[in-house]
Amino acid sequence: MNTPTLSIIIPTLNEASGIIQVLENLQEFRRQGAEVIVVDGGSSDRTAELALSLADRVTSSQRGRGLQLNAGADKAAGNVLLFLHADTILPPSALALIREAVSKGASWGRFDVHIEGSIPGLGMVAFMMNWRSRLTGIATGDQAIFVTREAFKRLGGFPAIPLMEDIVFSSSMREADRPACIAEKVKTSGRRWEKHGLLRTILTMWWLRLRFFLGASPDDLAREYACAPHET
Repeated sequence: MNTPTLSIIIPTLNEASGIIQVLENLQEFRRQGAEVIVVDGGSSDRTAELALSLADRVTSSQRGRGLQLNAGADKAAGNVLLFLHADTILPPSALALIREAVSKGASWGRFDVHIEGSIPGLGMVAFMMNWRSRLTGIATGDQAIFVTREAFKRLGGFPAIPLMEDIVFSSSMREADRPACIAEKVKTSGRRWEKHGLLRTILTMWWLRLRFFLGASPDDLAREYACAPHET
């Protein structure tokens, strides 16, 4: 592959309070040739309106992160797709690091993560997320997953399930190729831990994941998740 072109795809839902900061951080990447696509899932606030002047494309999709990410990929022009949460900030070197990883043969990868927040323990949570990801080859959406368009199409995109789409996607990708684990950190918001408490959030997410791996219906889990600490 020649120098990869990058499409940054951001699914949103009622992110008016923070979307400007995230998109302003991406303007230098746009100047370097990346495109930014915002896929809104039916926000009731001004998310889509605020994004218009700071993205190359703002579009809408049926609500659901996997569905929104697939919709953005369908409209993307880049030969590498980066899926970014609406509360996550990329490091300045992200584009160069992705291009380096792909030029060395990686078909997908993710970044280490730093969780920003005021409560104790977030550093340990981030450390465990990064360690677990390196050990298992599985990534979460908080880690800014990137993938070549060819590999994404070969896999068929994200699963059309209402929860755990990032876990299923990265698990499937891992079967074909281990991820490029970039040590440079993205910064993601610790708002869900701050709102619901560190221990409660950890236990809730692990309980949902355990039940998912044991065969629980993603639809049933998503209904419970609507009342649980939300991942962003």
